[in-house]
Amino acid sequence: MRVVLFGSGAMGCLFGARLVGFADVAIVDTWAEGVVAIRQRGVILEDSGATRSVPVRAQLLHEPAVEADLAIVLVKAWQTSRIASRLERYLSRDGLAVSLQNGLGNVEMLGPRAYAGSTTEGATLLGPGHVRAAGSGITHLAAPAWAVDLLRQAGFDSRPCSPQEAEGLLWGKLCASCGINAPTAILRVENGELLERPDASDLMVRAAEECAAVARAKNIRIPFSDPAVWVREVARRTARNRSSMYQDLLRGAPTECDAIYGAVVREAGILGVAVPVNTILWKLMRALAAKSRSEIR
Repeated sequence: MRVVLFGSGAMGCLFGARLVGFADVAIVDTWAEGVVAIRQRGVILEDSGATRSVPVRAQLLHEPAVEADLAIVLVKAWQTSRIASRLERYLSRDGLAVSLQNGLGNVEMLGPRAYAGSTTEGATLLGPGHVRAAGSGITHLAAPAWAVDLLRQAGFDSRPCSPQEAEGLLWGKLCASCGINAPTAILRVENGELLERPDASDLMVRAAEECAAVARAKNIRIPFSDPAVWVREVARRTARNRSSMYQDLLRGAPTECDAIYGAVVREAGILGVAVPVNTILWKLMRALAAKSRSEIR
């Protein structure tokens, strides 16, 4: 089995390190520093109190494509169009792609050979090619059974789902992302810290509840009845994790605020649902991300 992982960030390194031994794995990215680090010393994986180096093949996106049976897309949402324009050359004749990304619209952009998925695995990127697993989760795939089985063999809690279930799971994850990402990035704290600060916890819950209201207005069945309980549980389970948006801010990289908060605000506008907290968090993150990139330059 040949697997290509698009993205050398936290999730790309985590999935790549665990899949080696069960498939011929290549990590593909545009981030030269990450690719070079993996080439030189493999993926450094910290997991369950142990640290090990896992040899994984890595290459830059512009280098000759490796045809794969399965492509797992783990890049940031703002990079999806770049991957979509090159995806066909990375897939074998019967190959398929799975998106495990944050935000909305990624599967549609990737095209007809792409399947939806959702994962609640947590990971923190400590440096180029260096990742710390931060909370186990469930990975759902609306894809053929062999793709589900492959991830299960590699140690993931991988489960099949229908496209409708995948959409609900994606929106469920979006609720947690809205609640956790911007507040942790703005406050520069790990996820669990939101639970320790009453005002931050209230903001987290309100953002999650607004996102859930939009999903329900779209008649999407989200996988929980109470978004407040859900987002607190996610924060508790990933307490030591730095959210992806916080990690992006620290690196001076573009954030996914448009694909997360912006997408919720746009959908809410179409449906006439009020989302004031998500609107404010979106604008704050756009301003903060622009300032962070300017300072790093």
